[in-house]
Amino acid sequence: MLSRRSVLLASLAAGVAMTSKAHARAAQPATPINFDMPAHACDCHTHIHGDVEKFPFFTGRVYTPEPASPEEMAALHKALHIERVVIVTPSVYGTDNSSTLFGMKARGATARGVAVIDDKTPESALDTMHQDGFRGIRLNLATGGVNDPNVGRPRFTAAVERMKARGWHVQLYTTLAMISAIKDLVETAPVPVVFDHFGGLEASLGLEQPGFSDLVALVKSGKAYVKISGAYRSSKLAPDYQDMVPYARALIAANADRIVWGTDWPHPDSSRVEGRKPTDIAPLYQIDDGRLLNQLPVWAPDAEMRKRILVDNPARLYGF
Repeated sequence: MLSRRSVLLASLAAGVAMTSKAHARAAQPATPINFDMPAHACDCHTHIHGDVEKFPFFTGRVYTPEPASPEEMAALHKALHIERVVIVTPSVYGTDNSSTLFGMKARGATARGVAVIDDKTPESALDTMHQDGFRGIRLNLATGGVNDPNVGRPRFTAAVERMKARGWHVQLYTTLAMISAIKDLVETAPVPVVFDHFGGLEASLGLEQPGFSDLVALVKSGKAYVKISGAYRSSKLAPDYQDMVPYARALIAANADRIVWGTDWPHPDSSRVEGRKPTDIAPLYQIDDGRLLNQLPVWAPDAEMRKRILVDNPARLYGF
């Protein structure tokens, strides 16, 4: 009898061009956690890629990920001793947040969501999303290749305007250059602002790279949160990403109350690869999230500070 995963991959093969014969499962931790996890710890950045027949991908996507189920996510967090989770709608779904909601419902009261919307999304839909546990919206400028401040600034302004009466936060996946270009807008934003994945810095360029000081200043002032997540997106020094240590420590030192942590599970590969079409399967990165989480005590040696990053800050930001 075919397994559920075999059936799922078969359905993918029917509708999506396949670039390889074998497909890995979403990554699971290989390394045990080497420090005491505080109660109610939260993974603040994950995605669910549901059954494509129930949750079809957006036709305008720039990549096609492998599946990643709520059951696999539950196994991940059991191994990491993590209770709470934030599920973020990835760019492959456009403004369809149903796969994210599917993951949230599977997790129950320990889950929150971050949605993607557009100007056609009615307030009534946002009301329903709030009841379902969504607490913010995401602007994914990086995956779409939006680098022009003349595009980024009005999109950010519109998002803030939409969220200010609701009290949701605005999350951005972007670059340090864009952060510098919108710094003045972030400083006056009436809602929390959250930057994904170390603000998109490049570890090899050093602490003095353009834009990093602006990110640090926004964190220090309390105007922005930053996710110290997805270290492998900024660094090539796997598996411990030693060159990320000074960046993590600088951000934590600036304001530990504005730092949250996340896995970025199931580690989708949204990069542009020559010869790979958007409809070709982009294999998930196989990241050892146990080893990745074990870097947190290196970045934040104090247990009380880790509790703020893993528990207190997410509880405040996402309303746990």
